[in-house]
Amino acid sequence: MKIDILTLFPEMFTGVFGSSILKHAAEKGQVTFNVVDFRNYAENKHRKVDDYPYGGGAGMVLMPQPIFDAVDDLVKDKQTKPRVVLLCPQGERYTQKKAEELAKEEHLILVCGHYEGFDERIREHLVTDEISIGDYVLTGGELGAMVITDSVTRLLPGVLGNETSAVTDSFSTGLLEHPHYTRPADFRGMKVPDVLLSGHHENIKNWRHEQSIERTKKRRPDLLND
Repeated sequence: MKIDILTLFPEMFTGVFGSSILKHAAEKGQVTFNVVDFRNYAENKHRKVDDYPYGGGAGMVLMPQPIFDAVDDLVKDKQTKPRVVLLCPQGERYTQKKAEELAKEEHLILVCGHYEGFDERIREHLVTDEISIGDYVLTGGELGAMVITDSVTRLLPGVLGNETSAVTDSFSTGLLEHPHYTRPADFRGMKVPDVLLSGHHENIKNWRHEQSIERTKKRRPDLLND
């Protein structure tokens, strides 16, 4: 997979892409990250990418030309069109299901905004998806792009050491994940449930499923109603 990220602050991604799972996935060639400063596509001498909104109002709006030109440059000579994702508060709320959908793509372009918003023509004629990572407002779309990149990359084949990890994660099954325990079996009088020490795989599987249901009922009952 190739993931292009259009941003005005490319330095924000250095630590994220150079660490942990994302770093290892890139080193193994399972994913390619490309961070693009779309200010470089501005046609004016001051490299300005925003302007005042028509009709008045507070704040500045990102102009269409730099973003359209940046995307055009990234997709030239491509046989298939990529998914172009706009990070914005008005987008659909991001879920594990959406991550699984995007992980099937060969090429993603994530567009990060700043200021008051985007020229509407970007929404109407350029992007294929609008995504919000939650019902709150951030300074820009960079953190959302990092969240999407991380959640999608870990779903790619071979990225995680244990292929079952992504399958059993919270939300992947529609339930929250069951509790986990490790050594020691008795820590300060707090003991690991006997079933996990029994070696009986079917009983362990059933216990974990029951725990997932109970945990979901208690912490996220809305998931059971979806």
